[in-house]
Amino acid sequence: MPILHSAKKKLRVDRKKRALNKVVKSKATRLLDKARKDKGVETLKAAFSAIDRAAKKRIFHPKKADRLKSRLAKLLRRLP
Repeated sequence: MPILHSAKKKLRVDRKKRALNKVVKSKATRLLDKARKDKGVETLKAAFSAIDRAAKKRIFHPKKADRLKSRLAKLLRRLP
């Protein structure tokens, strides 16, 4: 356990950030799964937006976000 005041504060901040990051990441992955199943234009747009937000906050690495969006776009091109 942290002893110094600054270490205690860092622990509090890290816990809060981890909780917020988990929310953003789970929302992005949930929309990603939904987009893969539904393959609708609106769900793909929502997934793109969630992935971009996660990448902007550095929850997803930018290249991972690009790769995910590329694979989703490939699904979109296959739609009739």
